[in-house]
Amino acid sequence: MRHSNESLDRSELRELQSERLRETVEHVYENVPFYRDKLDENGITPDDIDGVEDITKLPMTTKEDFRDEYPDGLFAVDDSDLSRLHASSGTTGKPKVVSYTQDDLDLWGRTMARSLSAAGVDPGDTVQNAYGYGLFTGGLGFHQGAETLGTTVVPTSSGNTQRQVELATDLDSDVLACTPSYALYFAETAEEMGYDPRELSISVIAYGAETCTEPMREEIEETLDATGINNYGLSEIIGPGVAAECHEAQDGLHIWEDHYYPEVVDPRTGEPVEEGEEGELVLTTLTKEALPVLRYRTGDLTTLNYDKCECGRTMVRMDNVTGRSDDLLVVRGVNLYPSEIEHVVLDIDGVAPHYRIDLHKEGNLDVMELTIERAEDVERDDSELKDEILTRLQNVLSFTPDELDLVPPGGIERTEVGKVQRVYDHRG
Repeated sequence: MRHSNESLDRSELRELQSERLRETVEHVYENVPFYRDKLDENGITPDDIDGVEDITKLPMTTKEDFRDEYPDGLFAVDDSDLSRLHASSGTTGKPKVVSYTQDDLDLWGRTMARSLSAAGVDPGDTVQNAYGYGLFTGGLGFHQGAETLGTTVVPTSSGNTQRQVELATDLDSDVLACTPSYALYFAETAEEMGYDPRELSISVIAYGAETCTEPMREEIEETLDATGINNYGLSEIIGPGVAAECHEAQDGLHIWEDHYYPEVVDPRTGEPVEEGEEGELVLTTLTKEALPVLRYRTGDLTTLNYDKCECGRTMVRMDNVTGRSDDLLVVRGVNLYPSEIEHVVLDIDGVAPHYRIDLHKEGNLDVMELTIERAEDVERDDSELKDEILTRLQNVLSFTPDELDLVPPGGIERTEVGKVQRVYDHRG
């Protein structure tokens, strides 16, 4: 089931985007004092925006703006027009509250249904949804999209993994929707219960909410004998359903850019980068009512590929997120992203897709401890494996940790709920 816009000629798509951008700018100017003040400060009126070629005239929005305007300073409709509120996890300070009209919820269902359809999910399939339900947008976002697509939804939410395995077996679940780390935990639990994960009826793993490198995807696919499809979204834009891989190519995530307009900018300056160059993803909503957002700085580092995909979709593809601009680790003057370390380490034979980074301070010096889990049934001894890991890190990243610990399979703590924490900064 594919929407005609997914294969629009790029020039037609640009006209549609321009029309919707003009409407969005008018909407926020009339209904959101925060944006009206920002535009007025820059001497910009809605009449100055002819199309997407003028988008750089518009102000950027940051996560700090969401917190400063907490709870509803960015809302564009009256409370009586709202159908639902969600909130992102507020790890520091206030959470970011996001709002939806009924039309927004319908839009969310349609774009999330697109994402699942692109993953190879068909109407009539059984989707076991192991994302957390509640204020987090993941659970209800996937649920709504799966129902819109016409699948049967099993709303297991996260946790209670033994029960999840039993349900997947008894109900012949076709699709498991969850974080990538939970997919591996699910497979481990199935094995502990005496099941062969590869014999389950699950054929698609629709994962998201965490960075997933190619080695980790390969591990998921091999362990569960299923196709792993990456999904991307964020609460501030709508939730999951902003972009997804297609099962035909598995080569970048199609951004549904008839609703969410993407840019890539230099994270330091905010200026657009050259096409194909890596930078920070910036998104503008084009059809949202309750919470339209102009040029939101996602913090996610990626590149955009405008080549037509082998699946026939013309919508731009974003590369897997390589890191977050605000996740940058500075250790003894060296800039590192956890995902860079993950990509180097997890590609080594004998290493399981589980690791953690601990940062400490000894005097005035930063100290990094890297803990890596050994893979099952690997004969290599620790010294050989450690030497390869350290050599690869030095060759690829020009960096080695101060301490490298190898632990047996299962030696790193697992989590049944939420996103896995991989970096522990004890430096204060």
